[in-house]
Amino acid sequence: PGEAFFYPDFFNEAESNVYFSFLSSIVIRESQLLKVFEPAEEPWPDQLRQIRDNIAKAFEVEFNTCQLNYYRDGKDSMDWHRDNQKELGRYPFIASVSFGASRIFQFRHYAEKIPIISVDLTHGSLLIMKAETQHLWEHRLPKTIIPSGPRINLTFRLILK
Repeated sequence: PGEAFFYPDFFNEAESNVYFSFLSSIVIRESQLLKVFEPAEEPWPDQLRQIRDNIAKAFEVEFNTCQLNYYRDGKDSMDWHRDNQKELGRYPFIASVSFGASRIFQFRHYAEKIPIISVDLTHGSLLIMKAETQHLWEHRLPKTIIPSGPRINLTFRLILK
């Protein structure tokens, strides 16, 4: 149960390079590893709106929030969690875009803690999680000892009022 779909080349290499460069400038300018773009904030940067709109059009969904996570290297990680907060609705549709260095992303069943399913999130890739995924599965981006360059992840969600 649950649905996750992986699109390794949702954005081509040229687009991905431009987006990574632009998003890196935000990280450097604001000295933040995490930034959230919300509906009530100032207008989103054009490049971020372009990314959101490409995904929204392809899947006929709407997003009003984006979380930017910057991973400096393989030591930066995200532990096991689920995105199942009430404000996301019963079955949230979550789009996760990766730019920069490839990293392993893992799923495991929430109750049983197995199996662990790994996906290599590559430059320009898109991971869609929907249906019961956030209730039945948890996910993480583990640390790695494999040399890894910087990576930016954008997670798009629809926050309900």
